[in-house]
Parts: sequence; structure tokens; C-alpha cells
Amino acid sequence: MGQPQPISVSDAIGFAKSTVDNMPTLLVTGEVSGFRSPARTGHCYFQLKDDSAAMDAIVWRGIYQSSGVELHNGLQVLMVGRFQIYEPTGRLSFVAKSIEASGEGLLRQQVAALAKRLEAEGLMDPARKKRIPGFCERIAVVTSPTGSVIDDVKRTLARRNPLVEVLVSGCAVQGEGAPAQIIRALARAEAAMPEAILLVRGGGSYEDLMTFNDESLARAVAACTVPVITGIGHEPDTCICDMVADRRCSTPTAAAESVAPAFDEILRVFYEREHRLGRAMKSQLGLRAQVVDALDARSAQATKTLLNGLRASVDSLSSRRCLTEPMAQVEDRKAQLELTSQRLHDAEPRIISRLSEQVDVLAAHHCLQNPMAFVEDRQREVESFGKRLGEAAPRQIDRLRRESEGAAQRMIQLGPRLLKHHEATLQRSAAQLEALSPLKVMARGYAIARDENGRVVCDAATLSPGDGLTVLLARGSVTATVQKVQEPSDDDGSSSQTQD
Repeated sequence: MGQPQPISVSDAIGFAKSTVDNMPTLLVTGEVSGFRSPARTGHCYFQLKDDSAAMDAIVWRGIYQSSGVELHNGLQVLMVGRFQIYEPTGRLSFVAKSIEASGEGLLRQQVAALAKRLEAEGLMDPARKKRIPGFCERIAVVTSPTGSVIDDVKRTLARRNPLVEVLVSGCAVQGEGAPAQIIRALARAEAAMPEAILLVRGGGSYEDLMTFNDESLARAVAACTVPVITGIGHEPDTCICDMVADRRCSTPTAAAESVAPAFDEILRVFYEREHRLGRAMKSQLGLRAQVVDALDARSAQATKTLLNGLRASVDSLSSRRCLTEPMAQVEDRKAQLELTSQRLHDAEPRIISRLSEQVDVLAAHHCLQNPMAFVEDRQREVESFGKRLGEAAPRQIDRLRRESEGAAQRMIQLGPRLLKHHEATLQRSAAQLEALSPLKVMARGYAIARDENGRVVCDAATLSPGDGLTVLLARGSVTATVQKVQEPSDDDGSSSQTQD
């Protein structure tokens, strides 16, 4: 037999690749290892291992995004795929066509999805959670009645505060049907109307604690009208019931301690508050005493001032004559009446005499002795007044006419002098307008050119041969067409560019 012929590396890898490509699609389960984060392209590269072997695995970006799985080290997954060889390096990898979590990893993903949904509904909102009393006298415990947890809780409560009354509502805390039993136990505990409910159980595996990740149980905890404190498992363990409860504690013992402060601590707080209350009361009484003393002093001063004012008023009233001699007022009024009567009696002859004199004067008046003469005198006075008025009216009218004619003559003389200055100003303005008028310039041979749009042409560069123009002259206008455009140079005004 001859020696085998050597082949190249490429042929060897090609042979292996053809063999691997013929392998069927496989369903593989294992633990994710060596996973960091998706590459910049979004693809995932890691190892899938079990207790005795490991293999490279690849999950393309689209498959990873559609799977809904969040890969991390230690996650158990189910992968459907085939082996492939990367020819440049000859590396064998398992390329996934689909991936999903399995075992505990699947449970954790389901719990995470439920937690997100309940959080979106507001069941985990701190504002929704109920206030837990600082000192509870009646506590219900929902847990297994046969385990060591209930004994630990009772021992802790008895040690810290023997006055606390403990009610036990027993139920199964794991296994099939446990969530329904816990819900019924919660209902019984709530009906007993305690101040708080402890939902507790001891530690266990993740699968053992799945009872407290049940959705119906979580909703029952959130809907309970009595504050619920959970102490499930150990410190790292967190379940849905912990998230929706009013308080979460790391262990059952910690839950019991949270609702039953130590008795000696309560006494210390009581004595401290008693001391503070005594000091506050003493301070308040001191302040109130100061206020009362101030009010007493002000009241005494006000009373004294009021009595002095009343005493002065009484003294003033007692010195009045109407009180010291009540009949003096009557006597004074009587004397005044007698004096008035005497004055009227003495004045009566003088009044009668004065009236008689006035009657005699009126009787002697000529208008009463000769009424017609009085009327004739008044008629003569009216005729005399009318005659004087008729004579004075023409003279007054002549005077007013002469005054008007004089004023008109003065206005005729002053008018030209008043207008002379304005006429000079108007003539100067007219001369300036005449000098600035474009018509005056056009009369010297200049013209105004407008393009087809009616705009005045100031620069030849804006025109091109063939453009139409309207040329306005001093008299009339001309329509023309541009034959050639000649632009002035920048230095001496000669042509620098010509368009034909």
C-alpha cells in the first residue's frame, strides 16, 4: 500500500464542512456561559455547556430579538439549530434557529413578565400601599401551621412584646393548590380584623417559592384591606407577593420584629415622651401664666380707668343745678314767661300807633286818592321812553355802519401785506420744483428708458440684445429694441464688454 496523498487545509476544512452540513437540525439544552453582551452588530456569541462538555453557540440578531429571551450567564436554554464550520478559522459553532428559556430560567422570565404587567397596573405603586401601625396589638399570621416558621414568629413576638395577640391562619405554602389555600387563609385572617397580617414561609429553591409568584395570590394580597407584611424565604429571595405587599421583610423573623417593637424599647420611648410631654406642659403652663398675669394687670388697669371715668361723670352730674335744685328750673321758666308777657303788654300801644301811621301814609298817597291820574302818569312815561328809543336807534345804526366800513377798509389794506410773505415762499418753492423737475431735464435732450416690465433702466448690464424698451421723451415716447449692450469700464469709462 502506498502512502496517502496529503491535502490542503482548505480541502480538509471543506471536507469537514460538507460532513457537518449534512448533519440534521438538533434540539439542544444547556447552560449559557461566557456571555457578555450582544456584539455591535446585535449578534450573540457564547458557549452552551453542561456538566461535562461545552460548545460555541451563535444567535443572530433577528432571532435573538424575536425570541424575547434575555440571555445571561447561568441561564438554561433550549436551542434549535445546526452545526456550522467557519472556513477561515475552521471553528465549529452551533447556530441557533430558535431559542427559548428552560427550567428555572423560563420560570424567572415568566415571573418577570408578570411583574411588569402588575407594575403597569399600579399594584406596586408605593402610594397605593397601606400604612402599617407602629405598635400592633393584634396580628394574624398566614403560614403552614406545622412548620418551624410559625414557632419562630410566635417566639419572636413573645420575646419582643408579650402583649401582642397572635392569630394563626394555617395553609400549605408550596405544592399544587397552595396559592388557593393561601388566598382562603388571607380571607380568614382579614375577617378577624387584625391590625396587620404576616404572610411568611421559610427558605427553599426557586421552584419551591413559585407559589408566591402566582398572579391570583398577588392580586389577593394587593386587594387585602388589612396591611400585609411578607417574610418569604431568605434575603436574596424576592417574589411577586413581596412586590405587591405593603411591606417586604427578608425573613419571617424580620417580619415579626417589624410589627412588634421590643417591650423595653417601647418603655424607653414611653418614658422619653413622658419626659418631653412634662417639659412641654411646664413650658406651656409658664407661657399661659405669663399671659394670665399680663391679662390680669391689663384688666385691673382698665377697671381702674373705667371707675375713675364713671366717678368723674357722677361728680359732674351731682354738681348740676337741675339735680341740686329741681324746682329752680320751673321757677326760671316761670320768670321768663312773666317777663315775656310784660314786654308784650308794654309793646302793644307802640305797635298799634305804628300801624295807624302806616295806614294814614297809604291813605294820603295820590294813587289811592286819584287812581286815573296815576295811570295817566305811567302812560306818559311809557310814551316818553318810546320816543327816546326811536330817536336813539338811527344814531346807533349809523355808528355801527361807520365802524364796519372802517374795519373793512383796514382789512383791504392789511390783506396784501399779510399774503406777501407767503407768496414769496410759494415762488421760491415753485422755482425749486421747476429746477428739480425731470421734465426740465428731458427738455434738454435727456430721456427715461423703461424695460418690458416697466422698471427704469439704470444699468446697461441688466439688458440683453433683443430686449424691448420704452423711451420716454420730453414730448411723447418711443418703443425700441436693444441691438447691442455696451458696459463702461471701471477706470476710464471706455467699453470693457460688448454684447451683440
